[in-house]
Amino acid sequence: VPLGVFWSVFLGIVWLQLLEVPDPTVVPHYRAGVVAFGLSAVIELLGEPFWVLAQAHLFVRLKVIAESFSILSKCVLTVILVILYPQWGLYIFCLAQLLYTSVLVMCYVIYFMTFLGSPEATKKSFPVARMKALLPNLVEDETFVNWKEARLTWSFFKQSFLKQILTEGERYVMTFLNVLNFGDQGVYDIINNLGSLVARFIFLPIEESFYVFFAKVLERGKNVKLQKQDDVAMAASVLELLLKLVLLIGLTITVFGYAYSQLALDIYGGSMLSSGTGPSLLRCYSLYVLFLAVNGVTECFTFALMCKEEVDRYNFVMLALSFTFLCISYFLIHWHGSVGFILANCFNMGIRIAHSIHYIHDFFKESSYRPLAGLLPSPLLLLVYIISGAITVFSEVFFCCDKGWVARLVHVIVGALCFTATITTMFYTETKLIHFVRGQ
Repeated sequence: VPLGVFWSVFLGIVWLQLLEVPDPTVVPHYRAGVVAFGLSAVIELLGEPFWVLAQAHLFVRLKVIAESFSILSKCVLTVILVILYPQWGLYIFCLAQLLYTSVLVMCYVIYFMTFLGSPEATKKSFPVARMKALLPNLVEDETFVNWKEARLTWSFFKQSFLKQILTEGERYVMTFLNVLNFGDQGVYDIINNLGSLVARFIFLPIEESFYVFFAKVLERGKNVKLQKQDDVAMAASVLELLLKLVLLIGLTITVFGYAYSQLALDIYGGSMLSSGTGPSLLRCYSLYVLFLAVNGVTECFTFALMCKEEVDRYNFVMLALSFTFLCISYFLIHWHGSVGFILANCFNMGIRIAHSIHYIHDFFKESSYRPLAGLLPSPLLLLVYIISGAITVFSEVFFCCDKGWVARLVHVIVGALCFTATITTMFYTETKLIHFVRGQ
């Protein structure tokens, strides 16, 4: 928390004093917005110990309820204030963000206040008995710093910092180099937020949950022969089916997203979004979602098994990749505008996927398990994807999006039929995956 306060103040000064500040007549209350979002980051850090405990002990329901309730509160407040007080501008989003973080932290605090010391906690032999134990304290007969854990923490901190650059690098290029004006940044942000909905609501929960699963089933830093073979078999089976699941979700979004990006943006934001670079951005993002899907699962397995030395080696790889990514982003945006950012992200994700696949292959090569087979869908299903993609692209050319609502409806019906054919084929060709999804 003290580090969070320091960085919030420091970066707040950078954003307000060193970077370009928008015209107050066009974007009022910008300074208040910077302060409010810095404060919300500190509030969220207060709930971090509770979040870590919930993750480690697989309190999935708590996480789902807390995040759902806080997001719902944020959305409801935003809608009410936008309708009633549109002149408040950025104040609306500041208040909504502060409400989101406050509700999120309070949900965790209230839950653990009632859970700790309860008969249920005693029955589960929960390692924490009182709320006081979650506050910073000195433990007698122990060194002030556990250096082994401190070094591992430092490795993960460096990794998190580099992942932040790789994940949000284009935003830093936009902010510090002024390669896009505020209007183009706004369109890019809208497309980025729309496109990342699937990643946030489907892929991220899968990645977080199964990171904990793999970390508990397999032992970090040990090769496959030193692991319990029953656990290796279970992990390999789950990894293969997870890869197949996210690959098919990503392929479906890529294939159908290409032909329906313009229609979706026209319905969502009108001609302002659907007539400019918006459709091209969303089409590229549909491809990027496929990379995101595969990378999430492969990295969650890799990071669950890496020892400290392997994490450190990977940090050097990520450092080089971060520098390369920022350079490619800068050049691609001059070549292809804001679409260049998404193409650079695809390149970045491709390299990370290649590294994770190499690690997984090396881990399982001395066993009889080949979980990477999950990245190979059945040939019949691939053929259906290709045919569906071709049909929907032709449908877009003939029926969308300036030929009236009847033509749009025909385009939607064509897509629905192709989607139904794809899902039906999936049910017949990927029976093992269907059983896994039903079971989970």
